[in-house]
Amino acid sequence: MTSNSTKGERSSKFLKDLGIYAIGNLGSKILTFVMAAVYTHFISKSDMGYYDLCLTVIFLIVPFVTLQLRDGAFRFLLETQDQDQRGKIITFIYKSLVSSVVVSLVATILLAMFTSIDYLWYCFGLLIVMSLFEVITQVARGLGNNVEFVAAGIISSFGILLFSLVFVVILPWGITGIFIANILARAVALVYLELRLKIIATYFKFNVDIKQVSRDLIKYSLPLLPGSLCWWLTGSSDRWFINYYLDLEVNGVYAVAFRFNSIIYILSIIFYQAWQETAILQYNSPDRNKFFSKMFNSYIGIQAILITAYAFSLKIIYPLIIDEKFQESVSYLYLMGISAVLFSLSAFFDMGYQCAKDTSRTLPAIVLAAIVNIVCNFILVKQLGVYGAIATSIITYTVLFLYRLHDMKRYFKLSFYPPTTIAIVIILIGVVPFHFVDAWWLLLLYMIAACAVALLAIPKDMRDELWGKFSQKLGVVNNIERK
Repeated sequence: MTSNSTKGERSSKFLKDLGIYAIGNLGSKILTFVMAAVYTHFISKSDMGYYDLCLTVIFLIVPFVTLQLRDGAFRFLLETQDQDQRGKIITFIYKSLVSSVVVSLVATILLAMFTSIDYLWYCFGLLIVMSLFEVITQVARGLGNNVEFVAAGIISSFGILLFSLVFVVILPWGITGIFIANILARAVALVYLELRLKIIATYFKFNVDIKQVSRDLIKYSLPLLPGSLCWWLTGSSDRWFINYYLDLEVNGVYAVAFRFNSIIYILSIIFYQAWQETAILQYNSPDRNKFFSKMFNSYIGIQAILITAYAFSLKIIYPLIIDEKFQESVSYLYLMGISAVLFSLSAFFDMGYQCAKDTSRTLPAIVLAAIVNIVCNFILVKQLGVYGAIATSIITYTVLFLYRLHDMKRYFKLSFYPPTTIAIVIILIGVVPFHFVDAWWLLLLYMIAACAVALLAIPKDMRDELWGKFSQKLGVVNNIERK
């Protein structure tokens, strides 16, 4: 049996990791949101739409450049403390990245010779730094350097802000400036990680036997590649349907809403990153089902608070921060938020596959979701425009959630707590006041009331632990003030 002290330590570690990832993700992404607002004042709707399509293609290619080694890097480094084994893992990862960069360079040269794609070389530069950043930050995290992992994210985002001010606002270079800002910011963050952790100097060895490591990592990571394609179809194909049936300007407006909506994804990533480490380490504990159930029910309550606070506060301040030509995007925020919540709940179940190293089983659900997504986009975007794309996302992630909820029974069994129903109801009924109430004070009143009720839906022991952490921090602040 797991002792009470062990249970407390386990939850305490999760909350500690949650705090670390929250500081990094929130601190860095707030800067990103600032720049999203700035871009609306300096970039046209059509240019924003084209840049968003470029990003969409880059996101598609990144997993193939990285061979999904970002997931393998964290999973395999986390479970070993042996320095030689870590050296083999990192050596294989870095050699693979170099090979992928060379292949990508050759492919880009061929494209440049036979096509005339706007901003092709900027896209190549962003693809490479994003790929390296994705993998190397996970290497740092797998080595236990969570603080440096978070710091790299903050440096990257602060760099985007600083370089965007120079190349987009001051010069101004438009889309070119956005590309340069993003490339330089991630490059600086990568240099910081190497100078700080000396990963290459410590772990990379030219002459080391990596055959077994390469087989294990490839076996774990490659099955995730088809899934990454399906994830792209599920999460990004809507841009292409909007561009085809509507136009680049509409896609630009949608892109602004999506960037703000990404706060739900980011806050979910904070939970996911802390939960990922905890779930892997606690997967073999005797009370796994009880612990996982508590986390799942807590997560739903947290999501209810997040979507309510995010959507309603953003609706209140939207006219103050977004240029007039993008104002219509505010009407998309809440429904896009529901889609993000469904995606986040589906991602929770991804831990079963990772804990059991059974990543090949991720594919059926994602293929099903991708098919549903393409079919619904084809039918609904033409009929309903942007709302058709949003409806498609909601339908897609609902299908994915239900499939994984059933499939996870092979790894762990969840219990659904009755109070969690309250959180679900709050998420659903929030659509009405968001779309039909305009008075800022009524929106604020509903937001406060809904968040307070949703807080009660979180399991009591988790609320007590959260309050204990908050009280502890508050006590430290009070002591400092007294001194």
